[in-house]
Amino acid sequence: MNYSRINTIGGWLCFIIAATTYILTLDQSVSFWDCGEFIASAFRMEVVHQPGAPMVSMIQRLFSTLALGDKTKIAYFMNVASALASAGTILFLFWTITALAKKTIVKKNEIVSTQKTISIMGAGLVGALAYTFSDSFWFSAVEAEVYALSSLCTAIVFWGILKWESQADEPKADRWLLFVAYIMGLSIGVHILNLLTIPALIFVYYFKKNPSPNWQGVVKIFFVSILSLAVVQFGLIQYVVALAAKFDYFFVNTLGFGFGSGVLCFAVLLIGGLVYGIRYSILKNKRALNLIMLFTVLLLFGYSSFALLIIRAQAKPNLNNTDPENVFNFLSYVNRAQYGDRPLLYGENYNSEKIDIKETGQLYRKGEKKYESAGTRSEYVFGDKTLAPRMYSDKPEHVKFYKNYMGFDDTHKPTLMDNLQYMFSFQTGQMYMRYFMWNFVGRQDNEDGQFGGRAGNWLSGVKPVDAIRLGDQKNLPPSIVENKAYNRFFFLPLIIGLIGAVWHFKRNQKDAGVVGLLFVFTGIAIVVYLNSVPIEPRERDYAYVGSFYAFAIWIGLGVFGLKDWAFKKLTPVRASIFASIIALFAAPIIMAEQGWDDHNRSDSHVAHDMSVNYLKSCAPNAILFTYGDNDTYPVWYAQEVENIRPDVRVVNLSLFTADWYIDGMRRKQNQSEPLPLTITPNQYVAGTRDIMYYQDYKIAQRIELKEILDVLLSDNDADKVTMNDGSKYNVLPTKNLKLSVSPRQVLDTGTVPKEDAGKIAGSMEWTFNQNYVTKGTLALFDILVHNDWKRPIYFTGAMPDEQYLGLNKYLYSEGLNKRLLPLKPDTTIEQDFDRINIKPLYNNLMNVYGFGNIKNANHLDRQSSDDVVMLSNMFNGLLTGLLNEGKITESKKVANKFLEVIPAKFYSMRQVMSTYYFTENLYRLNDLNQGNAMIKKTADYVNEELTHLADVSESKNQLAAEQDVRFYLAYLGQMVKLTEAFKQNELSQSLEKQYNNHIARFTPFPTG
Repeated sequence: MNYSRINTIGGWLCFIIAATTYILTLDQSVSFWDCGEFIASAFRMEVVHQPGAPMVSMIQRLFSTLALGDKTKIAYFMNVASALASAGTILFLFWTITALAKKTIVKKNEIVSTQKTISIMGAGLVGALAYTFSDSFWFSAVEAEVYALSSLCTAIVFWGILKWESQADEPKADRWLLFVAYIMGLSIGVHILNLLTIPALIFVYYFKKNPSPNWQGVVKIFFVSILSLAVVQFGLIQYVVALAAKFDYFFVNTLGFGFGSGVLCFAVLLIGGLVYGIRYSILKNKRALNLIMLFTVLLLFGYSSFALLIIRAQAKPNLNNTDPENVFNFLSYVNRAQYGDRPLLYGENYNSEKIDIKETGQLYRKGEKKYESAGTRSEYVFGDKTLAPRMYSDKPEHVKFYKNYMGFDDTHKPTLMDNLQYMFSFQTGQMYMRYFMWNFVGRQDNEDGQFGGRAGNWLSGVKPVDAIRLGDQKNLPPSIVENKAYNRFFFLPLIIGLIGAVWHFKRNQKDAGVVGLLFVFTGIAIVVYLNSVPIEPRERDYAYVGSFYAFAIWIGLGVFGLKDWAFKKLTPVRASIFASIIALFAAPIIMAEQGWDDHNRSDSHVAHDMSVNYLKSCAPNAILFTYGDNDTYPVWYAQEVENIRPDVRVVNLSLFTADWYIDGMRRKQNQSEPLPLTITPNQYVAGTRDIMYYQDYKIAQRIELKEILDVLLSDNDADKVTMNDGSKYNVLPTKNLKLSVSPRQVLDTGTVPKEDAGKIAGSMEWTFNQNYVTKGTLALFDILVHNDWKRPIYFTGAMPDEQYLGLNKYLYSEGLNKRLLPLKPDTTIEQDFDRINIKPLYNNLMNVYGFGNIKNANHLDRQSSDDVVMLSNMFNGLLTGLLNEGKITESKKVANKFLEVIPAKFYSMRQVMSTYYFTENLYRLNDLNQGNAMIKKTADYVNEELTHLADVSESKNQLAAEQDVRFYLAYLGQMVKLTEAFKQNELSQSLEKQYNNHIARFTPFPTG
C-alpha cells in the first residue's frame, strides 16, 4: 500500500474516532449560553447577535431537516453538525501534521520508507487525537455553537496553503490559493477568528518563493502580513460596507433616489472595478496583481453569505438583532457597535479624569423617505492617558477588581509598567495560560477561575509541583477529587508538544516559524487585541482554540523528537513504533480517559428542562422579562423551535433599550399579542430618549407612574432640561413612584384569587433604584401603566437586582420566575427570597418542572451546578413557607421530592448552605434520622474542605482562602447550634469537637 493511500486512511480513521467520540458525548438538546439563540435562529432563519453567523445558520438549518419533523430532535441534529465539523477539523489536522512531517524528513522525489511512514502516521495520529480530546475543543464540539465550524475553516485553510506549497511549481498550483481565499471568505460568515491565519499563510507563500530569506525580508513580510490582516478585517468587512453606506446616503438624501440605489451603484462600480482589474492583470501578465484581485473577489464571494441576514431582516422575524435591513443598520451590525470600543495602544486608565466629550461621527437611521440623523457618535476626552492601557474600564466592579488584583490604593494612577504587569499576569497568565494548561497539563475543577484564588486552577496531578503553586496536596478535598473536571495529565501532553516544537525548529525553522506564528496570532495576539475586561460572564477559553490547534501540531511532531532522542539506540522501525505508542499514551489516551466524564453530556438535559420550566410556570398570555444569556437563549429555543408556550411574550431587558427590539415587541409573535405599549416609534427611535437622567426636583409625595411617563415622553420644552450646548432633554424628576391599583381589575383578571382580596394594595409604592431611565425602562413603565393587569407580568429570578427597578416587595417567587402582584407588603419579610407565592410554587416544583436529570447526570457543568443550588433554594423556601402555615403533609411531599431530584453529592459551597437549611426543615418535620444523616454528610464534606485549607495554610504559612474558611467554619458552627436546638446532643458534641479542632489549626494565621 502506497504512502498516499495510508495517509488518506489515517486521516479518515481520525475522523471516525473523533466523530464517534463527539456523537457519543453529544448534548441531546439545547445547551446553555449562545446555543439556544443559534438553534432558534437557524431553524427559523432569523438574525443572531452581532456580528452574525449566516453560514452557521444555513448549515445548521440543513442538518435540522434530519429530524424529519420531530421538533424535539432539531437541536440534537444541529449539535451533530458541530460534531461532524469538529471531526472534519481533526481530519485536516492529521493531514496537516503528516504534510509538515513528510516535508521535513522526506526529500523531494524520495520514496517514503516503511519506518518513515510509521513515524509520519504516528505523528498524525498523536497530534490529531490529542486535539480531539483537548478540553476546550471537545467542549465546543458537542453543542451547536460557531466554534466547531470556525475551527474547521481554520483547519482547511492551513491545510490548503500547505497543499499549494507542495504543488507550487506545477502550472495550476494557484488554484489552491484561490480555494483558500474562498474558504476564508466563507469563514467570515462563521467567525472572524479564522482571519488570524493570514500572517501564517503569507509566510508560507514567502518562504516558498524565497528559499533563502534574510532577516530584513522576514521583518518586512511580518509587517506586510499584519497590514494584510487589517485590510481584510477592516477594509473588506467594514470599510466596504461603510463606503456603500455613504453612496446610499448621497443617492437618497442628495439625489432623491430610493433606498438602496446608492448601494446598487456602488456594487456595480465595485464589481466593474474588480472585473477590470482581473482583465488588466491577465492582459498585462501581472501575476501578483491577478492573484490579489482574484483573492479579493473570492473573499467577497464568501462574505456575500451575509446577504441572508439582510434578506431575512426584511421579513421582520421574531429574533432580528439590529434589524440590518438597510445599509446603515447593517454597518452597525458588522461593526459590532453594541459592544463599544476598547483602547489598545494608547488610552485611558480606569481612574483617568474625564474633562470633555468630543463628537467622533454622525449616526443615521432610515426615515420614511430619507436617512435621518440618529444623533452623534461621541467619546470622552481624558485628562491623562497611557501607552498600552489594559486597566481602562471604569465600571465599579472592574475598578474594584483592578485595585484588589494589583494592590492599588484609591489615589494610585496606573503607569505603563502597571498596565504591562497586569497584561502579563492577568490577561495573559490567568486568562490565557491557565486555559492552555487546562488543555495540556490538567484541570482542577469546573469552577470559574477568573478571579484567581482557590477555584478554577490548572492542576497537573504531580503533587510536589502542584504544591508549589497551590499549597499542600496530600488531603485534596471533595470539591476537587469528586469534581468531574478534575483532569490530571501529569504534564505529559505539554512535554510531548515541547519536544515536538524543539525538534521542529531544529529540523525546519521556516515551517516551525509558521506554526509558531499561527500559535501566537491565535493565542497571545488575541489577548492583546481583545484587551478584555475582568469578570466576564463566563470563561473564554473557546476563543483560543486556534492556538491549541497549533500546539497539537507540535504534539504530533513530538513523535519524531522521542524517536530521535529517546529511542535512538533501537532500529528505525522499532524506534518509530515505540515513539508513536509512548506518545499516544502520553497525550491522547490519557486526555480521553481523564476528560470523558466531564465532557459527556449524553444523559444531561438541564438547559432544555430549565428553559421549559421558565415558560411552563407562567400563567396564560404572560409577559416574561429576562436579562441574561442563560435565562433568555434557551427560552428562545423552547418557543421558536419546540413551540412551547407560544402565548408567553419573552422580553429581554438587555435588548429592550434598542428601537429595533421595541419594534418587535409592538408586533404579534407566535401566539402572543403585541405588548401593551402606547409609546410611538418617533418617541423611541435611535437617537431619541436613549437615556434620561434623574434630576431631583425635591418632590415629597409619591407621583403616579402615568404622570412620570407623560413627563418622560413630553415634547414640551417646559418638561425638559436645557444642557450647556442648548439641547433639551427629558429627565426623571423623582424616584418616589406609585401605581394605583383597581381591586376589581385585579380580581377580574385572576391576578389575585378572590380568597386573597383583602391583601390587595390600594397602590403599589416603590423607590426607583437607578439614576437614569433608558428607553427600555421607559417602555417597561409604559407596560406597567397600560397593562391594567390583563397580562400576568413575570421577571426571572436570576437577573441582577437593579433590573427589578425597586419593585422587589411586589415580586413573589413562583419558582424560577418572580410574579408582579399588587399585594400589601408583608413587613415581617426581611429577605426577598422569603417572599413566595406558595400555591403556584408548590404546583411548579411538584407537578410542572423537569429537573434535567441533575440527580444522576454524568455531565454537570458550572451553570448546571448553579441551577442545582437555585432549585434547592426553591425547595427550601417552599418547605419553610408550608411549615410556617402548618401544612405538614405537603411539607413531607416536598421534602421527599427534594431527596428524589436534588443530587446527594455536593457540587459547590453554596450547596452546603442550601443543604443546611433543608436539614433544619427536616428537623422541624421531626424527621430526626434523615436530618442527622444529612448533617453528618454535610459535616464530613466541610471537614474535608477545612482540612485541606488548613494543610495549605500551614504549607504556605499564611491563611489560605480566608473567605472559604470563614464560610465553612460559620456553617459548621451553625450545625452545632442546630443539632443542639433539636436535642441531638451526641451529634452536637461531635460537631463541636470538630469545630474546635479546626479553629485550633487556623488560629496561628492572622486574618485580613
